[in-house]
Amino acid sequence: MNKSDIKRNFWMLNGKFARKGYDWWWHNFTAVNDSTGEERSFFIEYFTCNPALSLNGKAENGDCSPVCGQLPANKENHIRPSYLMVKCGWWGEKAVQLHRFIGWNSVQINCDDNGYHLTAKDCSACETHLTGNVEISAEEAALHPEWMCDSGKMSWDINVDKKVAFNVGYGAGSLFRKMKAFEMYWHAEGMKSLYSGTIICNGEKYTVVPERSFGYADKNWGADFTSPWVWLSSCDLISKKTGKRLENSVFDIGGGRPKVFGVALNRKLLSDFWYEGKSYEFNFSKFWTCCRTKFDCQETDDKIIWYVRQETNKAVMETSVECAKSEMLLVNYESPDGEKRHNRLWNGGTGHGTVKLYKKNAFAGKQKRLELVDEIEARHIGCEWGEYCRASE
Repeated sequence: MNKSDIKRNFWMLNGKFARKGYDWWWHNFTAVNDSTGEERSFFIEYFTCNPALSLNGKAENGDCSPVCGQLPANKENHIRPSYLMVKCGWWGEKAVQLHRFIGWNSVQINCDDNGYHLTAKDCSACETHLTGNVEISAEEAALHPEWMCDSGKMSWDINVDKKVAFNVGYGAGSLFRKMKAFEMYWHAEGMKSLYSGTIICNGEKYTVVPERSFGYADKNWGADFTSPWVWLSSCDLISKKTGKRLENSVFDIGGGRPKVFGVALNRKLLSDFWYEGKSYEFNFSKFWTCCRTKFDCQETDDKIIWYVRQETNKAVMETSVECAKSEMLLVNYESPDGEKRHNRLWNGGTGHGTVKLYKKNAFAGKQKRLELVDEIEARHIGCEWGEYCRASE
């Protein structure tokens, strides 16, 4: 449901998550090349991992360099990662992901009534503004496979205006956060966001305009990732009933197989469709809504295909999406324990598809019980799919 909660966007790496945990702030949006008019979808992420492993011991002597868990010597000696990773890149033709690792002695993170405030050298992030610069040469990328990234250059100065939130409810509330009950948490403070500003990408200038940015902002945190991993979201929506753009609408679907106190649940997804000012929420944790979910994700030779059907006692939502693999990334993360379990995690921002939204009429006959609210064409869909597999697969 659309309920802002700035505290869920705070930095969460305290207690046991400080020694074995990650927390990231994610942003994606669309920009236009100033010279060619080409449209491109970009992403920016500030990923923090295991701060307590560097904020003691050697840090007192000034040695607080980033520690990459995929470095062979660190894998052999079971040394866990510890760093801020500034991740950025773009989707579409020749998609790229870039990683810059910064040690904790150069990082400051504070939280107050206005939200979080992160600064790290010439990179920064807060609720309303993002800056950063990442440059990786081809030689560096080849020499450092532990960086898990491509080569390229990207800098940005971006404003963020968050319009619609997806608050998943008590599962990420203060009590369950304090108990560290879930292995992976999620909050989308800006599932519909307006972005503005500039990006310099490999020497080309791109301008981000709010009404064409189709922006999204969320965060995840916890001790490890989920498998399977599903995410679909878009606010670039056209009603097939009226042919008009839905200016006050956005949908967001995410989840996989959550773990609570170490126990894996069945495959579960959380979602919300904010349709022209009304929330249609499908949340398994709200048991009184009788939420039921069926989803299927397939990888073909040239694309990833998602089908999700969710139902409560008040509504039904059917989502069909596909994205060309040639426009996606195999996105890379390592877990706080130093393992890299997701080796085929497909990630994109140019998905397209349809969403059918129905409301239930309990007093109608069986054949008319479902009333079509709208069938929606969706573009610029942020999308993700992956399951754990070995690196060689």
